[in-house]
Amino acid sequence: MELALYHPEEGYYERCARHIGRGGDFFTSVSVGCVFGELLAFRFAAWLADMTGPIQLVEAGAHDGRLAADVLGWFRGGRPDLFARLEYWVLEPSDRRRGWQTRTLAAFPGKVRWFADWRSVPAPGVNGVIFANELLDAFPVRRFGWDRAAQRWFEWGVAWANGTFQWRRLELPDGDTGPTVPASLLPALPDGYIVESCPAALDWWRAAAQTLRHGRLLTLDFGHAAETRFRAERPGGSLRAYYRHHLSDNLLACPGEQDLTADVDFGALQEAGERTGLQTDGFWRQGEFLARILADLERAPTAFAAWTPARLRQLRTLLHPEHLGHVFRVLQQTRT
Repeated sequence: MELALYHPEEGYYERCARHIGRGGDFFTSVSVGCVFGELLAFRFAAWLADMTGPIQLVEAGAHDGRLAADVLGWFRGGRPDLFARLEYWVLEPSDRRRGWQTRTLAAFPGKVRWFADWRSVPAPGVNGVIFANELLDAFPVRRFGWDRAAQRWFEWGVAWANGTFQWRRLELPDGDTGPTVPASLLPALPDGYIVESCPAALDWWRAAAQTLRHGRLLTLDFGHAAETRFRAERPGGSLRAYYRHHLSDNLLACPGEQDLTADVDFGALQEAGERTGLQTDGFWRQGEFLARILADLERAPTAFAAWTPARLRQLRTLLHPEHLGHVFRVLQQTRT
């Protein structure tokens, strides 16, 4: 999964900046239009207003920079007082994607800084907001299968044979028992039941939490709560592929040419954050999260551009449960 998505030359996210939107493989909230970024900016401004000195917005996984441009554009026009103190940091390990972002954000000279990873972020850390939109669902996962007869887990690996990639069953190394599953649930799991785990996402969340000195950490993504991790209607796991807006279960086809994604385990992220001292503010559907912002916006109507028909269409797409309002989840945590 990691090579198919992030190989420096042939990886899916390295080859083209235009995989997203009507002409790409899938839609995101950012590709709907600028309203999503402006709503986030309005919420961020409320959080940043009481902070003193330099303040930071840290976006991880900024892709082509469009969300950053929408957020910064709103701050420049709607809250110039905060914009003057604002430092926009982008966490981006890819030189190629950094080039896309630099071109998109050329209208904000001196306002954006790039960092390759959490280790390069200046001490003492972030005073502000760290956020990621549809990042963690693309982290590499481990794919486990349940052997009902042996009552143990095995792992699915990928091998190259006869000119093609193929799935290969692997025994777990000594000391590795696989995913943690309630003992009462194991007898009900069918043979071959698949579940993924994403150690990289947990490591990333812990590092972000430790970097946050004061403020909020949030992610918006596909995923599930802890209580729905093991679902009977999903025996094949959540790992899936998208190509030209079509869902596919042929995960090994066309490496580098289709998107691969797996549900984020928000329950595990929440626990990881709380263990580093963060407090959980909430876990919502995207529609509910944005509706809360809109309720606050009604008390400050001049802070937002007029609701033209085009902007209202964007809003409906972001909120409606049959579009993006239901499929995306939001986890928000705080360090006071």
